Amino acid sequence: MPQELGAASVAPMNTSAAVTIDGVGKWYGAYQALKDIDMSVGRGERIVVCGPSGSGKSTLIRCVNRLEQHQRGRIVVNGVELGDNVKNIDAVRREVGMVFQHFNLFPHLTVLENCAVPQTLSRRTPRREAEEIAMGFLERVRIPEQATKYPGQLSGGQQQRVAIARALCMRPRIMLFDEPTSALDPEMVKEVLDTMISLADDGMTMIVVTHEMGFARRVADRVVFMDRGEIIESASPDKFFAEPENARTREFLKQIVH
Repeated sequence: MPQELGAASVAPMNTSAAVTIDGVGKWYGAYQALKDIDMSVGRGERIVVCGPSGSGKSTLIRCVNRLEQHQRGRIVVNGVELGDNVKNIDAVRREVGMVFQHFNLFPHLTVLENCAVPQTLSRRTPRREAEEIAMGFLERVRIPEQATKYPGQLSGGQQQRVAIARALCMRPRIMLFDEPTSALDPEMVKEVLDTMISLADDGMTMIVVTHEMGFARRVADRVVFMDRGEIIESASPDKFFAEPENARTREFLKQIVH
């Protein structure tokens, strides 16, 4: 396994993209989870990442905001390289919102508090201003009437929309979604996807790990297929679904597209 990435200065990369991933490798002990990943995401571009379980999809996007640490290659987000520099990591996390599979809301805080408190802690936003911002985004995801409730009083779809609102309150330039509908009952999936479609329509840069192929067809600028830690195929939705080039991609689509 290579030595861990250091903070040494190296040749500059093209920083015109929102996210640049160059030759990235990631190991868990002897197991290599990501193998020489190269991917660039333009500003305002919507990328859907799909693939079988264990293919490295979630690991990849978790590396983009340093929830996971890559050991080889380079990741640059909005012109800031993610290495060991804590200031760089903090700067990237202020610009990147993330929505997880399991909501990760604070059960002892109300919906409004879940959206307001992170602003007061991370951005030093005054409490009243933070609550006004929070209400604005709760209206955006169409659940302002739930502001005084606790997460346990909401449906799964409502909780996920709160999680999206909480991320948006930090005014991110990039949104990462890690299988945001996989923990939801089927009837709740649409309300979350509709919220994500609305964000996409507004031009938000998005990287979405999902098996919701209808969403990929409608929203994605590119669909990226991963398997065994590698990017196997990357194409526009039309080409990806109609003319996949790789046999592994075709097999995956046979299993997931009905």
